[in-house]
Amino acid sequence: MQKLRKISPETNVITWFEIPVTDTQRAKTFYETILDIEMYTEFMEETNEELTFFPSEPGVIQATSGRVTGSLTKSSHSKPSQEGTLVYLNAAPDIQKAIDKIEPAGGKILVPKIKIKAGYICVFLDTEGNRVALHAE
Repeated sequence: MQKLRKISPETNVITWFEIPVTDTQRAKTFYETILDIEMYTEFMEETNEELTFFPSEPGVIQATSGRVTGSLTKSSHSKPSQEGTLVYLNAAPDIQKAIDKIEPAGGKILVPKIKIKAGYICVFLDTEGNRVALHAE
């Protein structure tokens, strides 16, 4: 197994993220719809949490793979929030396609698509009440 390397210009600062949810199926449907992806859910007995995983490589420990991914997480010690850390999800190749699905899927756009040096971003509220963002070139 590859080991985590110290943060540097060649490594990711983030190795994993979790987006808190209260209704796993509702949140899973929302993210699958807006990002046009497939997710799967597992119950983690070690932590007593239900995790719904964003696409990842099966059998690979993501934290040491050099690739960042995460999960929707239903847990007694986390709750959805509009405050705090903001996670930017990859909406490539077409951010507008994802944005157009947010409100019909039950979300709310907080900051419409804007141009930045690194492409485009949009901030939204998901079905669980989390403030999340999209990014694409």
